[in-house]
Amino acid sequence: MTKIARPLGTRLRAVSIALAFAIVLVPAAIATRAQAQSYKVLYTFTPGPGGGSPYGGLIRDAQGNLYGTGSAGGNDYGTVFKLDKTGKETVLYSFTGSPDGRYPMAGFVRDAAGNLYGTTYKGGTEGWGTVFKVAPTGGETVLYDFTGEAEGGWPWDDLVRDAQGNLHGTTANGGDYNCGDAGCGAVFELRTTGTVTALHTFAGSPDGSVPYSGLVRDAKGNLYGTTYGGGGYGYGTVFKVAENGKETVLHSFTGSDGAYPYAGLVRDAAGNLYGTTYYGGARGYGTVFKVTETGKESVLYSFAGGIDGPDGALPCAGLVLDAKGNLYGTTIYGGTYGIGTVFKVAKNGKETVLHSFTHWPDGSGPYAGLLRDAKGNLYGTTVWGGSSECNCGVVFELTP
Repeated sequence: MTKIARPLGTRLRAVSIALAFAIVLVPAAIATRAQAQSYKVLYTFTPGPGGGSPYGGLIRDAQGNLYGTGSAGGNDYGTVFKLDKTGKETVLYSFTGSPDGRYPMAGFVRDAAGNLYGTTYKGGTEGWGTVFKVAPTGGETVLYDFTGEAEGGWPWDDLVRDAQGNLHGTTANGGDYNCGDAGCGAVFELRTTGTVTALHTFAGSPDGSVPYSGLVRDAKGNLYGTTYGGGGYGYGTVFKVAENGKETVLHSFTGSDGAYPYAGLVRDAAGNLYGTTYYGGARGYGTVFKVTETGKESVLYSFAGGIDGPDGALPCAGLVLDAKGNLYGTTIYGGTYGIGTVFKVAKNGKETVLHSFTHWPDGSGPYAGLLRDAKGNLYGTTVWGGSSECNCGVVFELTP
């Protein structure tokens, strides 16, 4: 995995940075340790063509099949996989690096015909990544090669698809080079005609920079996301981009209220947005936050125990929301063994740890968010752990 050391190194910055935000301005809610007994490993990745090290989340079809990506395995450049209800894995596609892309770090959006749409972080003709389609029976089509120019390059997270089939997403780099040699990133639209438009190109300050997150879309076509950096204080933003490309910064993080959000947002029926920050908060180990339509931010929970703390630390992934307003997510550190958790945050800010990872055999380092089915079961992936033969991660199910 040395070929993707740059993004991974960015995500695993020294914890001393987090400690810089340990200013107690927001009291941390009390965490509850309630280890779930219903955790089940659905699939363990092993060396070879089956893929491994999944950084992206999962989607599920009506038959209960799960689909995801592995950043490793296959031809050493990543895979698209399907996992049926019995735990049998099928590799739908193995990337070759060029021109089809390499290192898919995100999950998918799926159309009515079962086609999967996703991104690769690198590769393609220009080396800046791709947008691709994989048919239900396998076989890949490159829909777009990023150039690193106005539309950006190095897409990290999931796409969103509108009713007309147009795809929207973010690129972590490229676009405006005000932020340095790698660029500040962009929000793009890929139309069904194959035409790509940069809806917004980030400049660093005050509009944000380096959006690792995917987007969420409202009924009017507005897109919402986060930037890892930039904004008014340099700690990232929550933003809105209208259909005409106008960007509005809804919130700039200050450090005490969170800092450096990697993940995208989830939106409730009232238009409130919920997400996580990787650093910052009351103790510096990340937050769960809420931003209203008018841009008012509140910290629902600050992770307080440190990288070995029982409540979890440093959440990279976004959240899922249930009908009662409970939020579910993952942290890559913390928990009983210091290697990640699945957690729940109630509307009143009470946090409950649903599972603490142990590395063998249940996995560790869950970078991706969770998928929740109609019965409340949660599905996710881990990048590491599972089998000592590979240390390539697992696909899991958890019933809270």
